[in-house]
Amino acid sequence: MAGVDTWAPLEIHPFDVAAEPTAEGLRGFLSDTAKVDELLVNEKALVFRGFGITEQTLDPVLDLALPNRLAYVHGNTPRTKVGDNVYTSTEYPAEFTISMHNELSYAHTWPARLMFFCQLAATTGGATPVVDGARWLAALDPQVRAAFADGVCYRQNLHGGRGFGKSWQDTFETNRRDEVESFLAPTGATWEWRSDGSLRISQLRPSTIRHPVTGVEVWFNQSDQWHPASLGEDTASALAQILPEDELPQYVTFADGTPIPPEYVIQVRDRGLEVAVNVDWRSGDLLLIDNILVGHGRRPFTGARRVLVAMSD
Repeated sequence: MAGVDTWAPLEIHPFDVAAEPTAEGLRGFLSDTAKVDELLVNEKALVFRGFGITEQTLDPVLDLALPNRLAYVHGNTPRTKVGDNVYTSTEYPAEFTISMHNELSYAHTWPARLMFFCQLAATTGGATPVVDGARWLAALDPQVRAAFADGVCYRQNLHGGRGFGKSWQDTFETNRRDEVESFLAPTGATWEWRSDGSLRISQLRPSTIRHPVTGVEVWFNQSDQWHPASLGEDTASALAQILPEDELPQYVTFADGTPIPPEYVIQVRDRGLEVAVNVDWRSGDLLLIDNILVGHGRRPFTGARRVLVAMSD
């Protein structure tokens, strides 16, 4: 296992594991689930390259790597569902960087692992940066870590069909309020159905957690992505003319409700990207990550790019 200062995902080719360079060869390797589980915890992220995976041969591979595929319920980013709990990666414009984050770290429960599949690599750029969560935590100034010690409060304003951001129907993959409430009830969140048909949700979450196997503490929150400062000064100022901060599609404060200084979330965002390692895609590649130990993002790109993602508990 590489040290924190030199960590990078483990790249696995067919010849590394005495497998055929085919989907069947990769399935044979993944069928030893205990070995794969141990390898993933030790290495944190695995890149499978040279197995010739296509969208048509992907499902049986996902069945082994992700034994209980999850729906992207309560997700806060735009995606398209393309298969059995298989989604496009976040559909933000190609020119933007997606900052580092752990999937659904703002939610009551989150997936234990993710698998990305590169169906089509970008013409230029488009890497998926991954970051060791312990290294990200260590990169932050002590006063920033101390300020976040009690956790954060996430707030969502989900419209009922028309408005900024995602609707509650898209977010929870249902148009029934009772199903949304059944989902939220055990999470500790508070919610309010508003007269305009929108849904407001608040939930307290930790800023760091410890891995259930290794015990290592990692940075584990999405405060920088939920804070207006992440939008840039011009966009944040323009939005402020339209909506107060607590009416934005998503917003975050410290756990006690006090504002998070913009410079804190900018530091979190920038240092996560600084200590990240790029996974430069080739068509047919797969990336399996431990979603607690490793955060991920996306670099800007040109040309067409299609990366699919699935997750499991």
